[in-house]
Formats: sequence, structure tokens, C-alpha cells
Amino acid sequence: MRNLTLILVIIGAINWGLIGFFRYDLVSSIFGGNLEIVSRIIFAIVGLAGLYAISFFFRNREAAQS
Repeated sequence: MRNLTLILVIIGAINWGLIGFFRYDLVSSIFGGNLEIVSRIIFAIVGLAGLYAISFFFRNREAAQS
């Protein structure tokens, strides 16, 4: 689960980097048009993965204190 979360966060970071540097939204360009709902689902999943990844900070602190 942790590796999948990190992969999704990396995909999101790359997409945001492309948007920031080149004004190019890779996810929307792949799934745009008739598949816009798929694009929104991917954005939602990546967002949830980012929120879940926040918990990694707290897990590392708990393991270090034990």
C-alpha cells in the first residue's frame, strides 16, 4: 500500500511540475474530452494518496521513539 501511495504521489508531483513549468496537464491530455470523468477520478485518487502520505511522517516518528 505504501509503495502504491508513493507512486501516485510521484505521478501527481510530475503532473504538477509539468503544469508549473510548461502549462501542460498530462493527465487531462491523456484522459480529456469524452473521458473527463476518468481524469477527475485520477486526480481524486492522487489527492487521496497525498493525504494518506502525510501519515508516513507520523509513522516514522513512532518507530524512532520505540
